[in-house]
Amino acid sequence: MMLKPLSLSAIPAESEALRADVRAFAQRETAKLPAVVRARSWMGFSADFSRKMGEKGWLGLSIKKEYGGQEAGFFHRYVIVEELLATGSPVSAHWIADRQSGPLIQRYGSEAQKQRYLPGICAGESFFCIGMSEPNAGSDLASVRSRAQKVHGGWTLNGQKIWTTNAPRSQYMIALVRTSGAYGDRHAGLSQFVIDLTSPGITIREITDLNGDAHFSEVFFEDAFLPDDTLIGQEGSGWEQVTAELAFERSGPERILSSIVLLDEWLNWLRAVPQAHTAALGRMMAHLATLRELSIAVTARLAAGESPIIEAALVKDLGTSFEQELPIMIADALSADPDLQPPASLMETSVFVGLAAPSYSLRGGTREILRGMIARGLGLR
Repeated sequence: MMLKPLSLSAIPAESEALRADVRAFAQRETAKLPAVVRARSWMGFSADFSRKMGEKGWLGLSIKKEYGGQEAGFFHRYVIVEELLATGSPVSAHWIADRQSGPLIQRYGSEAQKQRYLPGICAGESFFCIGMSEPNAGSDLASVRSRAQKVHGGWTLNGQKIWTTNAPRSQYMIALVRTSGAYGDRHAGLSQFVIDLTSPGITIREITDLNGDAHFSEVFFEDAFLPDDTLIGQEGSGWEQVTAELAFERSGPERILSSIVLLDEWLNWLRAVPQAHTAALGRMMAHLATLRELSIAVTARLAAGESPIIEAALVKDLGTSFEQELPIMIADALSADPDLQPPASLMETSVFVGLAAPSYSLRGGTREILRGMIARGLGLR
């Protein structure tokens, strides 16, 4: 698969028309939240906020109306997501279901699965997590060892997933597991299932990070029974499905805006203290503008019905690097002015984002795996 050139694309006017209403809503909902809370961005969990999003008709933008969606397309979602992340809205509850689980089920799921799961996703009431990464496999998804064995009426699953976001708060997981062949067969023999996380044989253990947050988890499967109707698509078609799914995950505004609340806090202080050190500001804004154009270009590919897997990996890799560099550059700028005292909210947010930033290159695929994909796309491997 070769990397296709990305061309400049514009957000359609009908999608841009949403921006003012979404911005006003997001600002109202986050008005009382301190910056350090808003800096959790798409890790901030609020079931009530997600329900309000569903009532507004701002979830399931690419889902057909017959399943509760809007049939509005990817650019509507792009504008909504951009505004929500810019304010640090708590979007985590519905995030994965809206971004990728819903579109995946609509594309590959059975009619019964569409009717069962999509309306709840569009209403902001059904929360999903992703079962991809495993110990000793990480982002090398073809190396997963969790195995589902065919039994009467379904499958029995044994194995483990790790770095699973929001597993304790989700009703469902879409998991990539091996259903045939042997470890080492790579892409063959992989399948995906929709797993009810309340089923017997499933244990979830939270992983606490440096900030004291626990959005990551380990999930263990011990003879967990999966009915036949939980298999997505055909047995063995998991690799095709998961690579299409990752194009949704790796290309959106969340891959460039994870540190944006910190940037805004710093800019607000600079406006009040014009003598402060600003040497890195031009570089930051130039990088942000360029990455946004790349992200919009990939969204145009998705809107055209393509699956820009390599292009999305490129946006994710470059975007993550920017998100991780930003708190370092801001900390350097603040330390360059030792006689100035930044506000406590700025310093608290800077510390939080600085500690959280290393995880940005873990979620959605490590940069080593992504760069291998990009190299193959460029014909270098």
